[in-house]
Amino acid sequence: MHTRLDTPDKEAIALLPTFERLGLDRITLVSTGEQARQAQAQLMQATAWGFDTESKPTFKVGEASEGPHVLQLSTAERAWVFQLHEAECCAVAAQLLACPGIVKAGFGLGDDRKRIVHKLGIEPQGILELNTIFHQRGYRKDMGVKGAVAVLFKQCFTKSKKAATSNWAQPRLSESQLVYAANDAYAAIRVWQALGL
Repeated sequence: MHTRLDTPDKEAIALLPTFERLGLDRITLVSTGEQARQAQAQLMQATAWGFDTESKPTFKVGEASEGPHVLQLSTAERAWVFQLHEAECCAVAAQLLACPGIVKAGFGLGDDRKRIVHKLGIEPQGILELNTIFHQRGYRKDMGVKGAVAVLFKQCFTKSKKAATSNWAQPRLSESQLVYAANDAYAAIRVWQALGL
């Protein structure tokens, strides 16, 4: 019989020391085919990446998302934020996600997967939903990145609501968008490492 483990609540998490996020010096914006190929060369040296996507929010009923507009991949050292509006950049992003030998770990990836299939025309390989691992280990609540960071590192992962709901389709991403996007993927790879997978 597995013991059911509790996830700390929002109030408890807020009291924890802050999780150290990647700064802009360790985040690379990728918006051209050339930049994408450089990113690919570095990413292919890792065996696992933190993974997430961002899409421009839809506010009208029945409005379909054209996302994902941004793809984030991260190692434990740095993150790459791909803007998916240039064909060559999209093609490299698709190759990376279709690569079978590399784990792409993240949270709440069901929706991301569907959008990637629709937008990039590939079935992502090696996707690891970290929430599933926490369920297998006895946590009963759905585990997002904040809960996972609290449980594993006893730290608070801060997320900007403003950045989360910002326009991810715009041609120039703001610094706060870059930091937000990169750190979702970065926290996922750190969680993956801490779980010893």
